[in-house]
Amino acid sequence: MEQNIENSIQKGTTTVGIVCKDGVVLAADKRVSAGYLISNKKMDKIHRISDNAAVTMAGLVSDAQLIVKLIKAEIRLKKIRTIRDPSIKETANQLANILYQNIRKPSMVPGIVGFLLGGKDKNGYHLYELGMDGSITPTDDFCSNGSGSPLAYGVLETLYNSEITVKEGTEIALKSIKAAIQRDMPTGDGIDIITITSEGVKQHQTKKVKKVIE
Repeated sequence: MEQNIENSIQKGTTTVGIVCKDGVVLAADKRVSAGYLISNKKMDKIHRISDNAAVTMAGLVSDAQLIVKLIKAEIRLKKIRTIRDPSIKETANQLANILYQNIRKPSMVPGIVGFLLGGKDKNGYHLYELGMDGSITPTDDFCSNGSGSPLAYGVLETLYNSEITVKEGTEIALKSIKAAIQRDMPTGDGIDIITITSEGVKQHQTKKVKKVIE
């Protein structure tokens, strides 16, 4: 198998997804960088796309924001047409189709953006990594995206187990993003955490970087 094109492209951020026995945890930092310039310190990189699903985004801001709007619209249209909520797998496939088309259309600026998709449906809790090339990678434990992901993976590999609760998962997510903030320049300025449980998608917490690294 050929190496995924995404492996050679660094996206300046750190996002994390964790599957817990009672839900899914998504976390991301809040820094936006343009080369060596920190252009925004308050960016929301986790977005609710339905009552039971949310995504983290990493990459080119304009593409990411547009694709979030598109997938929200596609979910609503599918619900109207089928008179049911789409499964998380269906949502992952639709998002992958958008990404596939986005990177392959002629453009002055290449579409470089990836997502982590977490959600709940009648089959349980799900977590997918969506590559910038439209690839879909399902996971039953954890995943991370962005330039700080190698640092986050070190924490995730050490602390994760399949029996953790959402409460424990939020603490692991916090520590993994914190590790990236300490060493990865494009990652920083705060941490957002969203949980997806039987109660739906909820903003769990937002921490300023000052409080995180004390």
